[in-house]
Amino acid sequence: MKVSVIVNVHNPGETADACIRSVLEQTLPPDDYEVIFVDDGSTDGIAERLDTIAAVRRNVRVLHLPHTRSAVRGRNVGVASARGDYVYLLDQCDRLTRGALEMMYERAVECDADVLIGRLVRDGGPPMAAFEANRARADVLRDKLLTLLTPHKLFRRAFLEEHRLGFAVPGGKVAEQAFSLRAYLAAKVVTVLAGEVCCHLGEQDEQPDDPPSVVITELHALLDLIDASTEEGSQRDRMYAHWFRTTVLRPFVGARFANSSVDRGAFFTTFRRLVLERFPERLDRHLPVHLRAVAVLLRAGRLDQLVSFANDWGRGGLRADLVDLCWMGAALDFGLEVEIYTHAGEPARFREEGDRLYWRPPGSVDATLLPEDVTDVTEEVERARIEVYVRQQETGDIYFVPVAGEIVRINERGRVRVQVHGRARIDVGTAAVGDSLPSGHWEVHVRMYGGAHRASARARSEGPLTCLGVLAERPRRRLVVPYWSDKGELGLCVEPKTFAESIALVSPSATVTKRDGHCYVVVPVPYVPPSGGPAMELVLRDPTRWGREVSAPALIEPGLPGKTPGQLVAKVPVKRIMPGKEHLGPGAWLTSLRLEDKETGLRFALEMRRGRIEVRPAAAVDPERNPLGRDTALRRLARRVPGARHAVRLARASTHRYLRA
Repeated sequence: MKVSVIVNVHNPGETADACIRSVLEQTLPPDDYEVIFVDDGSTDGIAERLDTIAAVRRNVRVLHLPHTRSAVRGRNVGVASARGDYVYLLDQCDRLTRGALEMMYERAVECDADVLIGRLVRDGGPPMAAFEANRARADVLRDKLLTLLTPHKLFRRAFLEEHRLGFAVPGGKVAEQAFSLRAYLAAKVVTVLAGEVCCHLGEQDEQPDDPPSVVITELHALLDLIDASTEEGSQRDRMYAHWFRTTVLRPFVGARFANSSVDRGAFFTTFRRLVLERFPERLDRHLPVHLRAVAVLLRAGRLDQLVSFANDWGRGGLRADLVDLCWMGAALDFGLEVEIYTHAGEPARFREEGDRLYWRPPGSVDATLLPEDVTDVTEEVERARIEVYVRQQETGDIYFVPVAGEIVRINERGRVRVQVHGRARIDVGTAAVGDSLPSGHWEVHVRMYGGAHRASARARSEGPLTCLGVLAERPRRRLVVPYWSDKGELGLCVEPKTFAESIALVSPSATVTKRDGHCYVVVPVPYVPPSGGPAMELVLRDPTRWGREVSAPALIEPGLPGKTPGQLVAKVPVKRIMPGKEHLGPGAWLTSLRLEDKETGLRFALEMRRGRIEVRPAAAVDPERNPLGRDTALRRLARRVPGARHAVRLARASTHRYLRA
């Protein structure tokens, strides 16, 4: 038996379907791995369903436990009953990729790893920096393993038994993290497999926070473990700083602390005592500046200032503007101007004195309580940087791409703004950690660390797209099309499913001209096949209940040099008064391309008012795409009635106040 997969289960409902399928459909032969479902007293019928699966599959077992309200006991029982050389821990809302176990096992044997971390992706979540590259022998600090403290890892079973590694029972969140830390510190080899996604982490059910007393007890035990396993110095301090930042200080800037006064005093007193006992001031240099300020106020006993800070502190945003965009072979090369904005929507500014820069705390905080060595962010600004990564819309897979940047300071009368100007390159043939990007739609994201703040956003531009589609040669000839989203954000489609889809991606750049009783609709074509493209029709459809439809032949013509290789042109008859069935008349019209009785919706609409025809986003006129519906004359009139907006909000709130039976 090569691998034992242990899955904790408790009343998952339908959310467990994907997880169950993923562990049963692995590429490893059934005789080479086993699946152990540990049922924690479920009452929704999942126990009976799992028993049915185990009855027909030799490599599936089900262990039934009384309900314990904790996953840690189930993991311990599962590991104790496992027979595989390696064990992998999984939650009921997660799912493995089809070849995950085979990939991880082969890599673990190759590297003789005690612990192997296969690439994890949190659907809709931020990227995990530890997966920038494959690591045969990873270092806990250098390779950022402290950001990967969930139990989703492949452990050598003999290694766990030798070091008697298990989860503390009952255990909270910190105790669960302590298990991974003990494994990191005891392992001879920790390997990171970043080239292929191994596991998608699903959304966890909201769990109540552990009581402060539990957190304090578990933190003391974890810090004692660090003391016993490391020597005094930078390594120990950086480990301490991780939990100081994530577990102790971060809750003091959260909405829960700011908005609720229930037990806030006891929470403050308990954690202040812990900080004074275990977290000396020398650790503050490993913290971002806003948490350095929290640490100072916490040690000083200023609960009033911490509450003011939490109420005024807001996460900043990021503005990532595209400067230019061009292809260099099969690599998309683009320039960026990136700057962090405060929660108030203004660029982040620092106070300048001589050659030093100082962070400005929120206005309600007494700045005299914060020494200059706390607010000094000169070195942090000098280390400002950006990261660029691509994220697939369908799967959530994330890959970092190469980027180089320089820091630019903008002086404004004693205030300094910090921007990073950079260039990034997305090589379609190598962007997936040396492999080619899989087919699909990829978003381009930018993340910046800028002294006092960190934020991320999509790369965007307000200008027209002037970049062609290209044919990438690796691993085979595939069309790659850059495009803008409806919000002007950069996207990349690798291998569009159809020729019409490739046109739809860039269709927001369509133009229209009215002449001689006709309107000429011109849509850019990112790539023209050698045959010139199939014959198509442009279909215009009225989205109202009248359902009028007009169609016209669409022809491919030579495009504009340097912008698009081709353009699709359709000539549509127009009649302002008493339009017939074949005429475009007043109102809004959604557009699509018809090819062999199949239609592909385009991302623009035409609107005719007072004889003028304009191009508008499809979402602006399509009730199904725009949740606010069409901007009718009645809506425009209602907006001018005093109190109308408030009445609408009350009406909408009343429909969601009570659950429907």
